[in-house]
Amino acid sequence: MVRSLLTMFGKEIRGMHEAAYLLAFFALCSQLLALVRDRLLAAEFGASHTLDLYYAAFRIPDFLFATIASLLSLYALLPVLTRLEREKEGYMISFLEQCLLIFFVGMGAISLVVFLLAPWIVPLVVPGINDPQLVLLVRILLLQPILLGASNILGSLTQLRHRFFLYSISPLLYNFGIIFGVIALYPHMGLAGLGWGVVLGATMHCALQIPFFTAEKIPHRLPFKEGLREMVAVLTLSIPRTLALSATQISLLILIALASFFSAGSISVFMFAYNLQAVPLTIIGVSYSVAAFPTLARLHAMGDHGEFVKYVETALRHIFFWCIPATIFFIVFRAQLVRVVLGAGAFDWSATRLTAAALALFIISLAAQSVSMLIARAYYAAGNSKKPLYFGLSDILISVLSALGCLWVFQNNEFVRHFVESLLRVGDVPGTVVLVLAFGYCLGSVAEFFIGLFVFMRDFKIPRIRISRLIFQSFSASVIGGGVSYLFLMETGIAGTINTTGLLVLQGACAGILGLSVTAGVLALLKNTELAESIAAFRRRFQDVRGVALETTDISS
Repeated sequence: MVRSLLTMFGKEIRGMHEAAYLLAFFALCSQLLALVRDRLLAAEFGASHTLDLYYAAFRIPDFLFATIASLLSLYALLPVLTRLEREKEGYMISFLEQCLLIFFVGMGAISLVVFLLAPWIVPLVVPGINDPQLVLLVRILLLQPILLGASNILGSLTQLRHRFFLYSISPLLYNFGIIFGVIALYPHMGLAGLGWGVVLGATMHCALQIPFFTAEKIPHRLPFKEGLREMVAVLTLSIPRTLALSATQISLLILIALASFFSAGSISVFMFAYNLQAVPLTIIGVSYSVAAFPTLARLHAMGDHGEFVKYVETALRHIFFWCIPATIFFIVFRAQLVRVVLGAGAFDWSATRLTAAALALFIISLAAQSVSMLIARAYYAAGNSKKPLYFGLSDILISVLSALGCLWVFQNNEFVRHFVESLLRVGDVPGTVVLVLAFGYCLGSVAEFFIGLFVFMRDFKIPRIRISRLIFQSFSASVIGGGVSYLFLMETGIAGTINTTGLLVLQGACAGILGLSVTAGVLALLKNTELAESIAAFRRRFQDVRGVALETTDISS
């Protein structure tokens, strides 16, 4: 039985279209399972102090993973491993062993220091919460970046051997571990049980790949000095990229620190809304940017600037094409979405409304975040890792300064506060100050987008005409379709007056189908190019498409 399972998980998938569809399917499954995870947490704890502790405890481990554990990332390791396999036959696995050894020594030492200094570090990171359980939970979760980082290194071999099923199923196990912690461990171990559930998920994420790594033969041992030289080559590629992609974690670290001073449940509301907006971001932004990377790298290596620009422009147009209606419809359906996904148990209607308002602010930056991902990977494909770093730093700076500025205005200008609360329909809900953090995050993402897009289009000479026309058409059609959906929702009752999940889903489905049909109809009348290209792409779905490599952080959140 065990051997048959290992054979199934380790099966090589050489068909490129089969690999791509498999990766996409499991990425979607991972996001759906993450929503189940959040619903269980919301039902058990609501927007409460306990859940604030849980989400706050992730900030230090996630920061360590983003800034240190991800230095040996799949994107940096794969080119080196491929070259070693081609030029120095038999040395590749030996080099990977050296990577794991150095990683465990380095990451273990850093985690040990943080473990010992946790009573002093935690109050600096979350200054508004004074609870000894938070230190305990942080110490438990320090195992997570070690395990996920090791899994990320092993994942480079998994990708190289075309074991896409194995690589795709690992993130599902991570969320299963968290769910097991909520259901089985928390009732017996308290808050520590939630932490051990996360560690269990990370352990399964890593352990699934170990049998296939240990089964690899090592014909020759790579000299350690030569291995260090290869390691330097990996880090040279990886450090600027890691710092750029860690901007999100740094922004979250600072914003959560601010949220810790607010009322109980503020961190929970912020993170629930953030996780919900991550679903369309993953499906649209991550999918397009990651899928475009191999082709862009190949075109740049061939010196085919014309095709490079054409490919980037096509990706940009389709990101806008999908993100604009997604933004409009998420804003219209925000209460229904939050109520269906999170509305159970201790998660009451006030928490639903506040989370929905935060979601509306987060989702405004959906297109901005998605395009920024594509811009970063286009620069990486062109061998330029510095400019995405500068863009990421601008995101951090503007997010934090905007949040602080909006917080001051919100607390000192009653007219502005009432206007924002009325606009988002949360005037009678306590704790609305957390909305300024979501807005600050949104402003940072939008600022990074405008700066990055301006520099990117100047550097690569991307034509603006087709993109401008697409934005106008997509926005116009989406507003009309969203308006139709909104009127349907108003006629059938707001989410707070419908008390069963089944009726909410039925109402949302009917309103969504109606609104999307109107949107598609308007786009067809406008003879929208992207709609025609998307329909043609679906018709060609059985043709070969190139498989793409996803990183742990791309599909496990």
